[in-house]
Amino acid sequence: MDCSFFPLGDSAVLVEFGTVIDESVNRRVRAAAREIGRRPFSGFVECVPAYASLAVYYRPAELEASDPGVTYFEQVCALLRDRMKTADDGLEELQRVVEIPVCYGGEFGPDLSFVAEWNGLNEEEVISIHAEGRYQVYALGFAPGFPYMGGMSGKIAAPRRETPRLSIPAGSVGIAGNQTGVYPIETPGGWQIIGRTPLSLFRPGEMPPALLQSGDTIIFRPISPGEYASRRERSQ
Repeated sequence: MDCSFFPLGDSAVLVEFGTVIDESVNRRVRAAAREIGRRPFSGFVECVPAYASLAVYYRPAELEASDPGVTYFEQVCALLRDRMKTADDGLEELQRVVEIPVCYGGEFGPDLSFVAEWNGLNEEEVISIHAEGRYQVYALGFAPGFPYMGGMSGKIAAPRRETPRLSIPAGSVGIAGNQTGVYPIETPGGWQIIGRTPLSLFRPGEMPPALLQSGDTIIFRPISPGEYASRRERSQ
């Protein structure tokens, strides 16, 4: 499996598999993470997958003794190269399909009109295109459980806001470029907000605390403001 290794601080290695957002590249990232998890080395802490790279964290003090002239980074790279030999990106993996209900537009999606105008569409067309897609979670980051999703139609792509908002409600569904995502918690942000889900994507009392995981397939289902209110009430 072709990849490059870079130091990431003094206790992590960044394994790079490519430089583009591509499903086949991300499949190699997930395959490597699976193999390292299947054959962890002494001192291994965790793998954090992204679009085209994998961060591998470790505890230097727990690495097995090696030649004095070999650095921790070189030692871990050798261990990772060994895992890459047996990482199989052709292996079928069980992918979860998660449905996310979304109330689009109005107070829940204040940027829906901008996204529509930017692309020469009306709001209903934006909703239809967004809801008919199937999206893959490539990475989690920015905020706890924030899913970066690829696979969105370029017909509704839109730039980030020139001035980010200081506060975006939890559950807000946004667009930035060709990506879509969901804010798990209230936080500042610059994505164009087109709707909001009543689901809680970050649940600190559960394990794992993030509802979505890398590799999940996501579908969005439009709901009415009434269903949004009903589901929020039941979840509290």
